Amino acid sequence: MSIFRTKNLDTMVADSRSPGGLKKVLGPTDLIFMGIGAIVGTGIFVLTGTGAVTAGPALTLSFVVAALACCFAAMCYAEFASTVPVAGSIYTYSYATLGEIVAWMIGWDLLLEYGLATSAVSVGWSGYFQSLLSGFGLGLPTVLTAAPGALPGVETWFNLPALVIMLVLTTLLSWGVRESARLNNILVVIKVSVVLLFIVVGAKHVQPANWQPFMPFGVSGVMSAAALVFFAFIGFDAVTSAAEEVKRPERDLPIGIIGSLVICAVLYVVVAAIMTGIVPYQKFLGIDHPVSLALQYAGENWFAGFVDLGAILGMTTVILVMAYGQTRVLYAMSRDGLLPKRLSSINPKYGTPYFATWTVGIIFGVIAAFVPLGVLAELINIGTLAAFCLVSVAVIVLRKKRPDLHRAFRCPGVPLVPILAIVFCFALMTFLSKTTWIAFGIWLVLGLVIYFGYARRRALLHPGNAPA
Repeated sequence: MSIFRTKNLDTMVADSRSPGGLKKVLGPTDLIFMGIGAIVGTGIFVLTGTGAVTAGPALTLSFVVAALACCFAAMCYAEFASTVPVAGSIYTYSYATLGEIVAWMIGWDLLLEYGLATSAVSVGWSGYFQSLLSGFGLGLPTVLTAAPGALPGVETWFNLPALVIMLVLTTLLSWGVRESARLNNILVVIKVSVVLLFIVVGAKHVQPANWQPFMPFGVSGVMSAAALVFFAFIGFDAVTSAAEEVKRPERDLPIGIIGSLVICAVLYVVVAAIMTGIVPYQKFLGIDHPVSLALQYAGENWFAGFVDLGAILGMTTVILVMAYGQTRVLYAMSRDGLLPKRLSSINPKYGTPYFATWTVGIIFGVIAAFVPLGVLAELINIGTLAAFCLVSVAVIVLRKKRPDLHRAFRCPGVPLVPILAIVFCFALMTFLSKTTWIAFGIWLVLGLVIYFGYARRRALLHPGNAPA
């Protein structure tokens, strides 16, 4: 009856290996590409401009701070993912260590984070796609280009491209993770090539004088920008959602999590340094295509179109991986009885949670089409930072509760590293706006209402509900 009841770790691992579950088809390369696919997108192609205005050339330090917070948390994720290779990411880990109520709340949090991330990125995808069409002299009717009220003084009905890309990728995800991974790998190669080409082309146009003053807004500016560009690193945690579909999770998951994060952190810092070295940071105010602007400023207009294409491909993989992560969290919560069982049913032909995939695809596709998402990045950030804090706490708790448990990967420096993750993540949360905290609080209260009104009595751990 306790809201802090926990699941048995050994039973969880055994259940994940039982026949009839998710197909085990992913290797370390797939996981690294999945992480890069989720991370390199809106952050590098859009948020770098806003970050530059907030921190100046010290945006590079902002990326380092955000990367450190993620790195500490990634070590904790890697230990859990390799030890408990079960779908559901931090939701599952919390259920085994911190109790059902904590697991439910963080699962509820992840559903919002991943879902709104797909909606937000699909809206960004729509903008770049329409820009690319205009380059060929093509365009959509204005009423189909944005959500109602998104364009002041302009009548719009809904964002058609955002809805279409969500439905197309939902179709792909429903067909199978192997097929989705293949497409993701191809797109990741293309978009990383575009980023590397930007580095090569842009480096020769850097003017060191543009880096002075380096920190025009002081430490506060660096930290505020770090809280914003933290959004750029969201995604590596989605790799852990694939745990039940990995061939050798004890080895491959730590490689995928840490490898993708390190590669993306290096790319971000280098791109930020080159951007602010080409263009004075003040000129990024109100710009939503900062990488293209830097090339235009340098007179490399021929390459700007490639950057737009890279941005479209980058956002496509972000939507794909984040939608995948959301469906696996939903699947895990449903399997535990906290949500309707239909959401954890596996399609016999495709081996995927077909109904759950289409449920979230349609819901958040409609949100992308009809809702202007002005403060979405901050709302996603606060949910992710809260999840990172909890996984860090969970590592410390599990070390105390189960010191005998075999850990294929051990987070170094416990409890210091998890504590540093908590400190860094909470520090970034304090720099988010009051509106973001209020919206996050409302979502959590709604989650509590659903838990006590529905989920608690239907959980498999509730007396009388456990399968015979």
